[in-house]
Amino acid sequence: MRGCLPFAGVCAAALVLLFLGSRLSLLPGFGSLFEEETTDRSGPAVLKSIQDMSAYEAASGNFQVVVDLEKDAKYLPDAIRGTRTLYVGAGTVGSSVDLGKVGSDGVTVNEDRTTAEIVLPHAVLGKPALDPDRSYAVSKQRGILDRLGDFFSDNPGSEQAVNKLAVKHIGEAAEESGLTKRAEKNTASMLQGLLGSLGFEKVTVRYAEPSG
Repeated sequence: MRGCLPFAGVCAAALVLLFLGSRLSLLPGFGSLFEEETTDRSGPAVLKSIQDMSAYEAASGNFQVVVDLEKDAKYLPDAIRGTRTLYVGAGTVGSSVDLGKVGSDGVTVNEDRTTAEIVLPHAVLGKPALDPDRSYAVSKQRGILDRLGDFFSDNPGSEQAVNKLAVKHIGEAAEESGLTKRAEKNTASMLQGLLGSLGFEKVTVRYAEPSG
């Protein structure tokens, strides 16, 4: 019991400080005591590697998902232990065709160079890219123990879990959106226009059947 008293005192003091900080900031003359000042001391970005890209990104989709994530303790009420976050995640997914995978047998040209046939690999989806400027938390509900944990944590109120869920759901939506079909259509139009400007009268673009 003696060991628990100091810890209980620290928790009580932390709650009092949180309460006073929220209240005094509303009073004239006291708000400046609790104002936050942000200073960016980040170092310069360092180039790690450069990769040559052969993929043609032919389509991109914008997606938005509302994530409702709730975590509960099995034997404790939500007011004591539990979190619920309502989060709006917005991001983009690109779809590309890797032209670098077209082999020598993937392009057929007739003798007078008026017709051409090109066989391409099917388009694939890129990784979802979450846009931090368009993503935001609508509401956060936390129990007392979770608030205390955030107070003593180096990373309070982490949104990593909802970010991962948003990326997961956006990726699933992209798979059902027909984005790869649009990318394949756009790639074919691009190649037909390019070769048409070079004098080809007929350009056929088709996509290889999946192996296996």
